[in-house]
Amino acid sequence: MVNIKYNYRRILIVKPSALGDVAHSLPFLDVMVKRFPDARIDWVIAKGLEGVLENHPLIERLWVIDKGKWKKIFNISDTIRELRTLFRDLADQEYDLVVDLQGLLRSAVIAHYSRAKVSVGFSDAREGAPFFYTHKIKGGKDIHAVDRYLKIAQYLGCDIGTVNFAMPNFDPNPQILKLLPEKYFVMAPSAMAEAKRWQPERFGQLASILPYESIIIGTNHDIPLANEVLDHAKDNARSLCGMTNLSELMAVIKNAVLCITNDTGPMHIAAALNTPVAAIFGPTNPIRTGPYGLNNIIIQKDLPCVPCYKRKKCNNQTCMDTLTVNDVRDAIYSSPKFGLP
Repeated sequence: MVNIKYNYRRILIVKPSALGDVAHSLPFLDVMVKRFPDARIDWVIAKGLEGVLENHPLIERLWVIDKGKWKKIFNISDTIRELRTLFRDLADQEYDLVVDLQGLLRSAVIAHYSRAKVSVGFSDAREGAPFFYTHKIKGGKDIHAVDRYLKIAQYLGCDIGTVNFAMPNFDPNPQILKLLPEKYFVMAPSAMAEAKRWQPERFGQLASILPYESIIIGTNHDIPLANEVLDHAKDNARSLCGMTNLSELMAVIKNAVLCITNDTGPMHIAAALNTPVAAIFGPTNPIRTGPYGLNNIIIQKDLPCVPCYKRKKCNNQTCMDTLTVNDVRDAIYSSPKFGLP
């Protein structure tokens, strides 16, 4: 049992990815800082996501890992060399507590080789990860990710009565906002898993009948998808895909009237920023990964096959194919949370 009275002074959080998962971890960071106000807290983050936590006032140092490159077998020699360097540098920090919120083999190994005196993770983590922890707690499956992470915080003696997303500092009025109308919707039509994507033409058709212009967000990889949305939006949408860094993206989301989105990272950023969210769900479970809080609605078909958790589209993806533009529009307009004209 962890001695929760111990005054940990050097703490490492291992949560490399993904964007939504990092956002889910911010309430954990908040209560840890309150429980250990004099501690130095560092964070292991995946390359490409460091912009979410850069210059965060509660984090002393970011350890950026290129886990995407590590997966490529032809990089094996470079990967081994980089891991040795990482493990050595982590051990030099003399952490006395490491918390693995990722719960995979790679993150558990990083936690283990940090050589922290205490390593905490989930007993039901995957890929044999629990083998590497000194202390394990049960996270549970049918529980939201935010609450799952807070179970570890509670185990460490934190007060989890208030959930606060400790968002990083970002410019609230970047130059890109001056290019946008005073009132606009944000649309996030992409998602890492293909099965979680509502058809882009339906996003466009929805944009064409909304009272304000829709701003499409995403990365460079999402530009073709955004173009499909624009083709059906009847000039009532524009795309910022590939045009914002993460700090600018947060400002764009923060200032939106509403975020209409698939189950994807920007959905969780919007929820963390308290921007209203209309979340379109298909094969995934909003109990686990829905937008956290009360300022949102879930739009999902009630079908016997839902949730199936498939990442690739099935032959007959009824959960998404039967969700019409009128279904989504009616759900948005009938919600008293949004008060749209």
